[in-house]
Amino acid sequence: MYRKTLIAALLAAGLAAPSYAEMTRAEVNAAQDRISADYKAAKARCDNLSGNTKDICMAEAKAKEKIAKAELDARKNNYTPQARHDLNVARAEANYEVAKQKCDEKAGNDKDVCMKDAKVALTTAKSDAKVQYEANKSDGRMSDTRSDASQDKRRAQYLAARERCDAYTGDTKDRCLNDAKNRFNMN
Repeated sequence: MYRKTLIAALLAAGLAAPSYAEMTRAEVNAAQDRISADYKAAKARCDNLSGNTKDICMAEAKAKEKIAKAELDARKNNYTPQARHDLNVARAEANYEVAKQKCDEKAGNDKDVCMKDAKVALTTAKSDAKVQYEANKSDGRMSDTRSDASQDKRRAQYLAARERCDAYTGDTKDRCLNDAKNRFNMN
């Protein structure tokens, strides 16, 4: 049993490490089988749960599967700039889905703020992936991409800050909203 566990761990570590050598069809099939088995095992662990805890567990299982498939695709494509971009976007989207489920445990403004924070994390990760992709392509559009990414991040952060202001009323809320506008330069 120990030997099988050790071999499985070594295989998993080898599959996760970047390799620029072309994968054989057998390696791809083995990796796909491992991803499928890992997902089924994770899904089975969720079966004993109920309510939002089960939803979170399922979202995490699906996220791990999505990320593993994206990593395999990136590896099959020898980590081209496009493959790395797709992998980073898949990670961002998978993490966002998990975060949304975790936000469901909250109520009212806390839930709204949680959702905005999750959106900020998604926007930031996607913007960073785009900047990295453009940097790896090196086709001269870097300054535009960085500017757009910065603007997207700032806008998402502003919306999250504005949502936090909804917890207040009256003058306090007005001051909070003005501070958010000034901080994120949204005049």
